[in-house]
This record gives sequence, structure tokens and C-alpha cells, in this order.
Amino acid sequence: MSLERSDVEKIAHLARLAVSENELDNVASDLSNILDLVEQMNAVNTDGVTPMAHPLHMSQRLRDDAVTEDNQRDHFQGVAPATENGLYLVPKVIE
Repeated sequence: MSLERSDVEKIAHLARLAVSENELDNVASDLSNILDLVEQMNAVNTDGVTPMAHPLHMSQRLRDDAVTEDNQRDHFQGVAPATENGLYLVPKVIE
């Protein structure tokens, strides 16, 4: 697939990339090469090829769901400017 300068200008605008006039030809060539490589990879027949690794086939080592710290809510809320019923009170910021 061959990209023209106008295609690269549109892509750069959409991606919010600053590409100077003298870089357009090089960027167009590079992007065309990348797209050609993607086309080659898509053309390869991968039927019957098993994936080498997949994260869903592995089991996660999980830690025990156990409390490891003491409840210090009263201690932390003791230094808060305002609390009520175990909740922090903050100024209203959205009307």
C-alpha cells in the first residue's frame, strides 16, 4: 500500500503530529513500508498454529484474603477538619 503526501498530511492532522513539509516524503515512505509489512503478515496462513503463550491459560498465585492491618479510622479521622458518622466531610465543589 502506497501512501501519498496528502494521506500523510491527513493522518498527521488526525494524530495531532507536527510533520514538516520536508519530512512528508520520508514519513509517507515509512508508513507505506509498515502497512506493506502488515499486509504480508496478514497473508500468512496461520491455520493449525497453536499460540506459544496465552495469559488466560495460567493460574494466578493469590495471597490469602486476610486482614493484615488494624482499623485506624478513628485515629486518622481525629486529625481531619470535619467528619460525621465515620465519613470525611468536604466542601461542595459541584453545584
